[in-house]
Amino acid sequence: MRRAAGCILALLLAIWAPGCYESPDLTYHEPGVYKGSEDPLLKRQSSLEYLVEIHKRFRTIQTDR
Repeated sequence: MRRAAGCILALLLAIWAPGCYESPDLTYHEPGVYKGSEDPLLKRQSSLEYLVEIHKRFRTIQTDR
């Protein structure tokens, strides 16, 4: 009886143990620091053409109201 209980316990541990594994590729966050992949829109946002285009869109929308 004890041996059967031990086998069942070992089987349950073998099934549950992989669920407790934590992946080592975690990203630790720090306030104010972006650690994600490079955003291609950031380069575009700093160009003068983009700022003029956004300003035109804003004026168009605001004058309709």
